[in-house]
Amino acid sequence: MSTDFHSKKPIFKQIKEQLEDQILDHRLEEGDKAPSTNDLVGFYKVNHLTIAKGVNELVDEGILFKKRGVGMFVADGAEEKLIAKRRAAFAEDYVTDLLNEAEKLKISEEELIELIKDRKGRGSYGRGH
Repeated sequence: MSTDFHSKKPIFKQIKEQLEDQILDHRLEEGDKAPSTNDLVGFYKVNHLTIAKGVNELVDEGILFKKRGVGMFVADGAEEKLIAKRRAAFAEDYVTDLLNEAEKLKISEEELIELIKDRKGRGSYGRGH
């Protein structure tokens, strides 16, 4: 987890996505106990309500579930739900912009595919690499 927040998204969304990332990369498995709200408040040093808002969205989406007096746990099927949600968001948030920019630059579909293959082949996806 990271405590570095950026201003492009509300902090509760960033914390929510970090919990989602932990599930997607198997640091939290289905059935595992998730960090408590108090643990997250202590780690991120943000308001309790900010943490609760992000966590409650995960509960509402069926990613986490609460056991009264015990804590929060990763729900069965959480990873599949997150993958489906993130794939839909990926297409909308990234692919659409990519295609629009490629069209402006007159990059053909074949060139775009080659660029992606080349970039993926380098094994480094960070900016400036």
